[in-house]
Amino acid sequence: MIRHNQKKKPWLWVPPWVIIGAVLVLAPIFFFLTMESINRQKENTIALLKEKGAALIRSFEAGARTGMMGMRWGGEQVQRLLSETAQQKDIVYILVTDSGGTILADSDPGNIGKSYGKNLDLTQISQSHILHWREVYTGKRKKVFEVFRQFVPMRGRSDGHGPGRGSGMKSGDWCRGHMSPRNATDLRSQVIFVGLDMVSVEDAAGEDIRHSIFLGFIFLLIGFAGIVTLFMAQAYRSARTSFSKVKAFSDNLVENMPMGLVAIDPEERIASFNQTAESMLGISAHQALFKRIPEILPPSFQNFFNQLKSESRPINREIEASLNNEKNLPLEVIGTALTGEDGTGLGWVILFRDLSEIQHLKREIARSQRLASIGRLAAGVAHEIRNPLSSIKGFATYFKERYRDTPKDHQIAEIMIQEVERLDRVIGQLLEFARPMSIQRRATQLDALIRHSLKMVEGDARQKGITLNVESDPHINAVHIDPDRIKQVLLNLFLNAMEAMSEGGKLSVAVLRLDTNRSIQITVSDTGPGIKPEDLPNLFDPYFTTKPSGTGLGLAIVHKIIESHQGEIEVKSMSGEGTTITMVIPHALED
Repeated sequence: MIRHNQKKKPWLWVPPWVIIGAVLVLAPIFFFLTMESINRQKENTIALLKEKGAALIRSFEAGARTGMMGMRWGGEQVQRLLSETAQQKDIVYILVTDSGGTILADSDPGNIGKSYGKNLDLTQISQSHILHWREVYTGKRKKVFEVFRQFVPMRGRSDGHGPGRGSGMKSGDWCRGHMSPRNATDLRSQVIFVGLDMVSVEDAAGEDIRHSIFLGFIFLLIGFAGIVTLFMAQAYRSARTSFSKVKAFSDNLVENMPMGLVAIDPEERIASFNQTAESMLGISAHQALFKRIPEILPPSFQNFFNQLKSESRPINREIEASLNNEKNLPLEVIGTALTGEDGTGLGWVILFRDLSEIQHLKREIARSQRLASIGRLAAGVAHEIRNPLSSIKGFATYFKERYRDTPKDHQIAEIMIQEVERLDRVIGQLLEFARPMSIQRRATQLDALIRHSLKMVEGDARQKGITLNVESDPHINAVHIDPDRIKQVLLNLFLNAMEAMSEGGKLSVAVLRLDTNRSIQITVSDTGPGIKPEDLPNLFDPYFTTKPSGTGLGLAIVHKIIESHQGEIEVKSMSGEGTTITMVIPHALED
């Protein structure tokens, strides 16, 4: 036995391709989720800054509007309000320009009168209340989030007409000395800019980004661990499933193999006993398992097992097992020891098969060869004997007529004629047996054929006190057989049965329809003394007879006729219980 000393891979082992695949799958997901989180944080930051800038603009407008309407503020008060508002945390600057970009007010008064927003369409922005934003850099390369829109410090008109009449500041008092609007309409053509410091916001955003990256990394590790765990679980399930399938296959193979199997553990107890062994030995697995061989199996198995234990090689022998029904079953037995990879003994296994059919086939082959030899011999002898017999019969007939007046000589001549005729019949049977038999199948009413055959022996049966009985299958109509040959078979069997029942009895014929191969079964049984068990194997051999005056060819011809119909014939008999002959003829029924 060849052993491989290779280390087995544990089922927890994860192949490198799984790790690489997990990284390739999870890395893009991690990158996508991280970028999505960063973008979402950026959008939230922008929305927050926009909302903060819009709130400052609304607050400044409300303060300026209140001062202008209630306190008659001028440009200096608005400028002061703007400067004080810009002192709030995170506000870099606040400034107001006209539609041309000239700064009208600024948290840094030094910038008043300068130009701002060259790259913006201030004319359009000053006419719309829509909030705009952008990111700009100051002179110190400081990043600023700038929010801007139309600046409307007054509601309605300030020319003394309309809803705003009587309120607001004088037109010439808006940032006096720098710019004075020509009319009140200029108050609506202004843009307010609020610059917000992004350092703290960016620090918070950076912290959120780092947090998102950290969470993404944790997710990557969890996902990787999940994939590896899933693979390990799948590998475990696959291993369990594969093991279950292999075990189920091996169990099914053991149970349904055409040979009997007996497995014996190291304690010499039966560990496995398959269905074939059950059917062969007539012992159930429930009875055999965990028992020792002498407790359950025939002695021949124990003898074989003793030899198997003493040998280090497989053993092949033929034994005969004595079963409970006193039948000796011929078996071919093969046994071998089982060892593990480390050389330890795991037990023994014994395989066996029934040799009955093989021995039967051997006997049939030998019989066929013997019959062929007999047939060739009989054909030659018959032709050589028949011519002298004709001459002998002729002389015997002559002497019978010549010595008609001499009773003793006349009787001798009569006996000679009878014996010659009997010998001629034997030769005829011998020739019929020797030559190839031709079968002419045609549609035949089997029930009528059987009843006609019984009619021919009815007189003899009545004289011997024999009752005749026929049981036919009503579903059988015409069958395809050779009626002449089957009639010859029936008559031969009827006469043999009646000779066995010299003191009366019952002769029964039964016909049964079989589903296999459109077959019919004909059974002929009697209540005679039966046939000895030792005579059964030779019953269909030519010249074998149990009758003092029999030729031994009748049943041999019967067997040949049934074989020519591709059928089978079987004899069952018990001493004192009668004989039953069963014939099965296939392909006799219509489709």
